[in-house]
Amino acid sequence: MSVDLEVLEDPARAAAALMVAAAIGGGHIVLAGGSTPKAAYTSFVDTVEAVGLDLSRTTFWLGDERCVEPDDERSNYHMIKESLLDPLARLSDLSPVRRMKGELGPEEGADDYERELRGAGPPRFDLVLLGIGSDGHTASLFPDQESLSVTERLVVGVPEAGLEPFVPRITLTFPALSASRQIALLASGGSKAEAVAKAFAAGARPDPHVPSSMLAPHAERLTVLLDAEAAQGLTR
Repeated sequence: MSVDLEVLEDPARAAAALMVAAAIGGGHIVLAGGSTPKAAYTSFVDTVEAVGLDLSRTTFWLGDERCVEPDDERSNYHMIKESLLDPLARLSDLSPVRRMKGELGPEEGADDYERELRGAGPPRFDLVLLGIGSDGHTASLFPDQESLSVTERLVVGVPEAGLEPFVPRITLTFPALSASRQIALLASGGSKAEAVAKAFAAGARPDPHVPSSMLAPHAERLTVLLDAEAAQGLTR
């Protein structure tokens, strides 16, 4: 499939608009950690407050988690709760977020979330938000790890992270990510430019050294939202 690359002044605001579209009527949205998604959540909250969007039928999932307690500052859920869920709870009725229980450890936590997903259908996600690391990883799918080739599971444990913080992880697999109507990958800043170019420049091919490059064959629709600095490697 083709990849829709968008170079924008504010990728986070564009991602927030996609969240609004997915939430209207009640959708399943997969959330990501990271600074750019965090900015998207703040923008989304502002929009919900401005228009009075009803989120009572919207379900939030997590794409990956660090194996720490949920109130640990390294936890994706901790960031998401502070920047998105707590502000939204003051504005709208929310369904309980389907969080990954990182405190259970990588294997038990992955099994728990696998059961959660399969017990829900599993759902077809309306929107999956992802970031990209400087090493090309996305979610907690790191270069050259066995998780990249998993086909029979929706969730796996990652005993060794390939990038800081070096704690075990839980992550959705490519089959789970592909069960979505749209994947939106966000990148901001020059530190992501090389990884973005390796994953999405003209002629890029799926490569386990660059896990983000492996999204396109799995995705129904893949939108990459970049600022100018993150996109600079695409034109070299």
